[in-house]
Amino acid sequence: MPNESTKYTIEMGRKVAELVIKRLEPYCKPARCVVAGSIRRGAPMVHDVDIVLIPGDSWNLYQEILALNKPFKPSPDGPKIKKIRVGGMPVDLYITDEREWATILLIRTGSVANNIRLCTRAKDIGFQLKADGSGLFNQFNKRIAGDTEMSIYGALGLPYQNPDERR
Repeated sequence: MPNESTKYTIEMGRKVAELVIKRLEPYCKPARCVVAGSIRRGAPMVHDVDIVLIPGDSWNLYQEILALNKPFKPSPDGPKIKKIRVGGMPVDLYITDEREWATILLIRTGSVANNIRLCTRAKDIGFQLKADGSGLFNQFNKRIAGDTEMSIYGALGLPYQNPDERR
């Protein structure tokens, strides 16, 4: 069985992602079941599949997740993340809501270096980009961005980067 450091081609990752999205999408809000992570960035090799979703029919969504495969280890964030294996490949499902959607998609798309750059920029100007997905907050703890990925870049005074530019 592959371990968590195993790398897969992006083509393999895309096939697994397509299968998972096809199975889960009927139970999600419209246009709210999408691939993130290294696949969204177009990396040639991937460690896993990351999917961000908003449930529309929670009960059937969770039944379908269980039918795909039983979780292979406890989810560290409780109900917000489900870790499964599909075809031997690790799949991380990030379950969110409309308010946190864009921030979770941004953070889960990465890259780690890009996330560090965004968080450092936020800190340098007295803001905080919260990894839990709640958004970008100013020095008074007021949410100032997070409805779109572009809004976060804009509030940080940075030009928007498409996912394939986030290396």
